[in-house]
Amino acid sequence: MSTTFWVIIAGAVLTYATRAGGHLVLSRFERIHPRVEAGLNAVPAAVLTTLVAPAAVNGGTPELVALAVGAAISLAGWGMLPMFMTAAAVLILLRHLLG
Repeated sequence: MSTTFWVIIAGAVLTYATRAGGHLVLSRFERIHPRVEAGLNAVPAAVLTTLVAPAAVNGGTPELVALAVGAAISLAGWGMLPMFMTAAAVLILLRHLLG
């Protein structure tokens, strides 16, 4: 089997292990400290920032237009899923049309 296959399998196993480990650790506590909860609530925003920031800094026209569309939908209050889906559709369409 190829090296790529084993890298994917290892990544899947490690991802599952970290998620299961986090669940097992947090399930031992009856109450989570407010600071820990605040930190965990900040994780999605931090991950999103690490995904969006490189596109904002190094992206071309399709990436910048998709970011603008996503920001506009987010500010309109439509919710996270419509924002992600619309921005992804705009990005895919513009990358296809502009090459």
